[in-house]
Amino acid sequence: MSNLYHNQSKNVAKTWMLMSMFFVVVIGLGWFFSYYYQNPNLLYGFVLFSIGMNIFSYWFSDKVVLSLSKAKPASREAYFDLYTSVENLAITAGLPMPKVYIIEDSSPNAFATGRNEKHAVVAVTTGLLSILEKNELEGVIAHELAHIGNKDMLLSTVVVVLVGFVTILSDMFLRAQFFGISGRDSDSKHGNFLALAGIILAILAPIFALLLQLAISRKREFLADATGAMLTRYPEGLANALKKISSQNIPMKVQSNAISHLYISDPVGGKKKHFSSIFSTHPPVEERVKALLG
Repeated sequence: MSNLYHNQSKNVAKTWMLMSMFFVVVIGLGWFFSYYYQNPNLLYGFVLFSIGMNIFSYWFSDKVVLSLSKAKPASREAYFDLYTSVENLAITAGLPMPKVYIIEDSSPNAFATGRNEKHAVVAVTTGLLSILEKNELEGVIAHELAHIGNKDMLLSTVVVVLVGFVTILSDMFLRAQFFGISGRDSDSKHGNFLALAGIILAILAPIFALLLQLAISRKREFLADATGAMLTRYPEGLANALKKISSQNIPMKVQSNAISHLYISDPVGGKKKHFSSIFSTHPPVEERVKALLG
C-alpha cells in the first residue's frame, strides 16, 4: 500500500506552505494600507488583531462549531456501536477518547472539532448511522480521528480566521474609497495609481485567500483518508462509506459556510458541475475513492 500513503509528508509540507502564504497576504495588505494612509500603526494593528482572532478561535472553536451544527452529546447507552467504535479506534490511534456527539439529520455526514487532542469532539449524523455497515462506520470514524491526530482542526481554524480577516480588510478599503476617504498623495498621479492598485488588490485578495482555503481543505481530506485507512487497515471500508454518502445527495437541514469544510462530505449535497466543484471545500468523491483503492 505504499502507493497510497507515500505522499503524506509532502502534503503536510505543502499545507503549511499555503498557510505561510496566507500570513504573507495579511502582512502585505497591512503594509499597503499603512503606506497608503501614511499610518504605520495600521500594520501593527492588523497583525495584532489577526493574532487575537486566532487565539479566540483556538479556545472557543469547538463550542462555536457544535452550536452551529446543533450537535448534542451522544450517550454510550443510546449509541453503543458508535461509542465503542470511537473508543476502540482512539485506542488504536493512541489518542485520548474524544467526546461523541450526534446530529439529528437524515443527511449522512460527520466531522471532528476541538482545539487539540485532549479537547476533541467527533460528531456524526443519524443519517450516517442508518446507512453504513460497521466496517464503513469505522472507516468514517478513523477518518475523523485522523483529522485529530494530524492536527487539522487547529489548521482549519486558522485558515477560516485568516480568510475572514483578509475579506474584512478588503471590504474596509473599498468602503473607504467609496466614501471618498483618500490616502497618500490623493491628488497626484502617484496617488491615483496607488488607489487603483489598492482597489484591484482589495478585490483579488479575498478570492486568492478563498482559493488557498479550498486548496488546504482538499489536501486535508486526502491526507485524512490515507491516515484513516492506515488506522483500520481496510481502505475499502472508507471507500464504500464515501460512495454511500455521496449517493444520498441529501443536503443537511442546518448548514453554515463557516464550518462546511469540517465535514467528511459537503453538507450542501447534490452533484456539482465541474466549474462549481472548483470552489468546493471537498475533492470529488471519485478521486478520493480512487486514491484509497488505487
